[in-house]
Amino acid sequence: MTTRTLAEAATAVLTTPDPAEKCRLTRAIAADWAEGRIVEVGACPPPDRPARPEKPRLLPFKDMPRRSYGGDRGRISLIHALAHIELNAIDLGWDIVARFTSHELPRRFYDDWVRVALDEARHFEMLDDLLNRLGSRYGDLPAHDGLWQAAEKTADDPMARLAVVPMTLEARGLDTTPATIDKLSRNGDTLTPPALEIIFNDEIHHVAAGVRWFTFLAERRNQDAGTAFHAWMNDRYPAGLKPPFNHDARAKARFPRHWYETLARK
Repeated sequence: MTTRTLAEAATAVLTTPDPAEKCRLTRAIAADWAEGRIVEVGACPPPDRPARPEKPRLLPFKDMPRRSYGGDRGRISLIHALAHIELNAIDLGWDIVARFTSHELPRRFYDDWVRVALDEARHFEMLDDLLNRLGSRYGDLPAHDGLWQAAEKTADDPMARLAVVPMTLEARGLDTTPATIDKLSRNGDTLTPPALEIIFNDEIHHVAAGVRWFTFLAERRNQDAGTAFHAWMNDRYPAGLKPPFNHDARAKARFPRHWYETLARK
């Protein structure tokens, strides 16, 4: 790698449209950071939006077809939607690395989010491989832009980003993935559930990183972390959280139950 700083490397991923190259760069940068070939975090403003391939076509969330769990067509639709989430998650990992460098965060913060980006690249590649085995590929179906819209709404403060992305959107995956695995397994799918198990277990660590660094920033600002979480959620995610919650998985992520349970939609 010729990139001098981690922020420059993160921005290189964000400005790369091809998903395969985005994943390749992610692996290379993560190795360079871990092995000391990239040392400085530096500063390099990320783009407002990451580069994207021409496909998939992006639709409003309300216009997206409902997911199905049966037959190859239903599996392709589900896997494609999940692959799109994971591609966005790669960019979200690198965006949090590059966007908040002015906040003087410790190296451990960057260690965590480089690892998250690396996990997300591995998830995308697993899901894209499943699509290929089913005779499809990423981009064949439409997708929505909800995840990046959440990133745009939280670009001003790392606490807002942590509250909405890992602690809300990824935590939602902890709630829903076990039921998805069960439905797929009951429909005779033996290929997709093992990939979703890997994603589920990795997401516990991602949510834990969100909780850990949100708490760190709250304490730095002399705030109660639970109260701060409620304040950010009321401001940036006022619709509330959809139960039921996977309390066991959230507990493994050290996500205090009273932080999120009181935000459940009535």
